Amino acid sequence: MNYANTAFTEVIKALQEKNGSRAAYDRMEKFSYIDGLTETEKSFISGMDSFYMASVGENGFPYIQHRGGAKGFIKVINKDTIGIIDFSGNKQYISVGNVSTNPKVSLIMVSYPNRARLKIYAEAEIVEINEDPGLYDYLTPHHYKFKAERMILYHIKAYDWNCPQHITPRYTEAEITEIIASKLQYIEKLEQELSALRAKT
Repeated sequence: MNYANTAFTEVIKALQEKNGSRAAYDRMEKFSYIDGLTETEKSFISGMDSFYMASVGENGFPYIQHRGGAKGFIKVINKDTIGIIDFSGNKQYISVGNVSTNPKVSLIMVSYPNRARLKIYAEAEIVEINEDPGLYDYLTPHHYKFKAERMILYHIKAYDWNCPQHITPRYTEAEITEIIASKLQYIEKLEQELSALRAKT
């Protein structure tokens, strides 16, 4: 896997040359080969509760769709494949229609608290639920209400991490609750210690 080889077309290389970044990216192309997802990427992906997917339609226009669910709804199948259950939504079927004619997609996953972005080039595969019940059981997110329409596998061709610049930290309600809970526990501990000291005086 070499993200730079896939992303950097001749036009892009020319722009890099013009703007002074080509030498650095040339080294990246030569030395950034990775054999599938590492434990770092697997852990990151498994903790996501959303991502964005870009596909290209028959009209030549790209389409970007937000995919969300319970934390961990994106399942790592192996070092080269991740998958999800396609939850029922507005029934426009733009993404599904696009990948039926052009399976090449681009995914981006963002952890706002950690200011981290993972970019993925992949080929999407639509799998009907009745075709692989075992896979459906594996992809099913527990304790999350949904209606399934199909499954989607993403066969990863390349990936890369973005720099954290310009990512504003944001936190979900659950993350804020967890942060506050630890602070409240600490405050309660201090109050108990203070009460014990006062009792001795």
